[in-house]
Amino acid sequence: MKQNLSRILFAFILIISLYSYGQEEVKVDKSNIQTYTPSKLLDKGQWDIKFFNNLYSETKGRYNGVKADKARENYFTSTLDIFTGISDNNRLNVGLLLEYRSNTNGGKSATSVFGFKDDVNSRNGLSSFAPALKWQPIESIGNFSIQSAFHIPVISEEEDVNEVYLDQTAYTFQNRFFFDHTFPSGDWQLFTELNTEYNFGEEASFANKTFVLAPGVFMSYFPSDKSTILGFLQHYQRFGDFSQDFTSLGFGGKYQLNPTLNLEVLYSKFVRGSDTGLGQSFNIGLRALF
Repeated sequence: MKQNLSRILFAFILIISLYSYGQEEVKVDKSNIQTYTPSKLLDKGQWDIKFFNNLYSETKGRYNGVKADKARENYFTSTLDIFTGISDNNRLNVGLLLEYRSNTNGGKSATSVFGFKDDVNSRNGLSSFAPALKWQPIESIGNFSIQSAFHIPVISEEEDVNEVYLDQTAYTFQNRFFFDHTFPSGDWQLFTELNTEYNFGEEASFANKTFVLAPGVFMSYFPSDKSTILGFLQHYQRFGDFSQDFTSLGFGGKYQLNPTLNLEVLYSKFVRGSDTGLGQSFNIGLRALF
């Protein structure tokens, strides 16, 4: 499985690099990282492919009001988001979201997830897929958009016989509200997101009959037209039959490698929470726009 994932990533980079090589002479007024925020919809026939990887590792937790150390647990999530523009007025995009996970527990090292094993302390596999729509509800506000997705689990058990968790088995109806504002100087950009989820369907799932509200605020500075550095604050609140919440702070950057391909690197730390683990996450993503 590890070899297959590596081959897919290599093929993705190779194809996009070859395509972008032929586009090097195209002159653009602004870079993709400045123009195509999550709020921005694609033109008809345009494609947006994002390969994003998140490694979350925790050694502490706060449950029933008590914060304590715990054996390290690691959660690696690799997502592939594919969108294309389909409307003449550029107000509707359609897409597909794929999610692959590799998790380990029992005090294994953070990098153990890259072994992609299934054993007493490890589990991995494709966990869900989601058809998605991204749309601009108000024609006069081009920097406000909504992404709606229906996440369908492809696993039958959240935990295996060794109690290694992979992902929830409840269905998720998700709506993400995006808005951004670029300040007059052009050097600063504010981006806000509100993620909402309704989880339902699988009675055995911890997430069944729960709602999620997760706001986030990102502030970006552009030292050049091809790069940005950013800081962000995110909060996650689940309520319903099971409740939990946590808050994270982070920073990172983006760099436009060529007219098609962008690189993104982020780090975040979970600074507080209730009925949840507390750790840190490391993220890297490649995004192709063509």
